[in-house]
Order: sequence, then C-alpha cells, then structure tokens
Amino acid sequence: MEGYTYTNIFDTKGIEYIIVITFLLLLIPFWQILNKRSVISDKIRKAWDVLTIDILKIPQGLFYGRNHTWAYLMASGSAKVGLDDFLMHVVGDFSIRQLKSPGESIKKGDLLAEIDQGGKNLKILSPLSGKIEKANFQLLDSTDILQHDPYEEGWIYHIKPSNWIGDTKSYYLADDALAWIKEELVRFKDFLSVTINKHSPNPSQVTFQEGGEIRSHLLSELDTEIWQDFQKEFLNEMQ
Repeated sequence: MEGYTYTNIFDTKGIEYIIVITFLLLLIPFWQILNKRSVISDKIRKAWDVLTIDILKIPQGLFYGRNHTWAYLMASGSAKVGLDDFLMHVVGDFSIRQLKSPGESIKKGDLLAEIDQGGKNLKILSPLSGKIEKANFQLLDSTDILQHDPYEEGWIYHIKPSNWIGDTKSYYLADDALAWIKEELVRFKDFLSVTINKHSPNPSQVTFQEGGEIRSHLLSELDTEIWQDFQKEFLNEMQ
C-alpha cells in the first residue's frame, strides 16, 4: 500500500517503553501495599506508645505498695522487693543505685535505692522492714532487665521481713491492685495537667497524644521540678 510504512517495535526503543510502563504498573500496587503496612505499623507503634492499663504487667500474688514498689513472700521466708511496671512505663530508661548491702537492717520507709536519668533522680523507699539478705547486682550492669522483666529477673533486693503482716496490711493484692493502678493512671494524668502548667513555659507543646492519652516514658521528657513533684505525689506515700 502506497504511503504505508511498517515499523517493528522490536527494532526500536518501543519495547523498552513497554517494559518501563509494565514495571510502573506493577510497582504502583506494590507501593500501595508497602505504604499501607507503614501506616499500620505507625498506628501500632503509636498505640504501644500510649500508657494504658492494657500494656501494664500486674502479676497476681504480689503485694503492691502505694510508692510503686512490690513485695513477694517466698517459701524460704525471705521477700523479693522491686519496682512496679507503672513506674517503668512512666520513667523510661534509667540507672539504679542500690544503697543497702547484704547484712544491713532497714525499716519500712527508709531510703532503699535511687534511680537516675541524666541527673534527674527519684528516691525509692523500702516497702518492708527487715534485714537485707541479697542485692541484685545484675541491675548495675543492665537496667534493661528492670524495663522488660521488673517482677522476675528485675527484683532489687531479698529482705528477711521482721513485720510482714503489719507492713503489707495496707498494700494492694490481685484485683485490688488492678483497680488501684487504673486509679493511678487517672491520677497521673491529672498530676501532669497541673504540674506542667505550673513549671513549663510552653505547656501546650508537652505531653499528651492525640485524644489526650499519656505517652509512655513521659517523665523522661520533663524537667527536674516535675520529677520532684512526682516524688512527693507518687513515691513518698507508704501507707
């Protein structure tokens, strides 16, 4: 046919264009899948960042003191003591200084240990009276144990109690402990609203997730004055 020209795309760059277009068409749904996964992962991360009762470990059989320590009476007659998971999630990573040695006597409410985070400190008061039998020196090398396993490997001391019944009669156990921790979360949110407005020059820039939820490890972002207020409100109460 006059004026008609046949071109074989395989002899030109046409095949390359087709390959590129096909690749892009395949890439678009793949990118959408990856983006969807990224969004889901971000939502999961944000959900885990929120401090709620659902992410806190509250084992049964432990006695929880109002200063966020716990005690567990072993069959040997000695008691393990440590810090509860609420405190772990509020403070975040920290180093711990054990202030008592095996053989020393201690009274309930005496200074037992200090936790430090970049020069900001909290004092931990003993939940029991008795004699220090053993200190968990693993915590000096790896405080990650406290963050991930505060009730088993993360104990701080073994104490031979001298007044177990009297010391623990006001402590929380089982369902009462769960109800108390729920109240503490509400109290902590109220505490933040008051103390941040008191100490922070820009309180609107601090602290809550979308929807007014509390972020885990929030205390790590806040100043020394707020740590001092937290000590008075949450860690000095022994009854």
